[in-house]
Amino acid sequence: MKKHPKHRVTAVAVVINEEKKILLINGPKRGWEMPAGHVEEGEPLSSAVIRETKEETGIDIEIIRFSGIFQDVKGSICSILFIAKPIGGELQTSSESLELGYFDIEDAKRMVTWRSFKEQIEYCTHYKDPFVVEFNH
Repeated sequence: MKKHPKHRVTAVAVVINEEKKILLINGPKRGWEMPAGHVEEGEPLSSAVIRETKEETGIDIEIIRFSGIFQDVKGSICSILFIAKPIGGELQTSSESLELGYFDIEDAKRMVTWRSFKEQIEYCTHYKDPFVVEFNH
C-alpha cells in the first residue's frame, strides 16, 4: 500500500489593529514573526489561527478574510494566512512570545529576519485577492 505524504499545516494571523499596525511576537526560535502555529488533526483552520493567537499573545481575534497560502515545498510546510482584527483580551507574553506588540508595517518588515515571514507581511498587506506562493528554500 502506498503511504500518504506527510505535510505540516500552519495557520498564521496577520492581526491589524485600528491604527493599521501589525501584531508581532518575538519568539525564542525565529525572532520576530506573526502569531502562528500548527493546525491540530481534526481542527478547522479558522479555529487554529484563533487558538494560536490567543495562546501566544493573549489577544482574541476576529478573522476578516482568508489572505493566501505560502508553501515551503522542500520543507513540506503549508502556511495558511488570515487577516484578522483584535476584538478583546490583553497583550501578554508566553513561552512562545518573549516580547510582543503592534508595529507600523514598514518597521515590522525591518524587524522580521526570516525572508518568508517578510514576504508574508508584504503579500498580506498589499494584495486584496488571495494568493499562493510556492518556494524551495
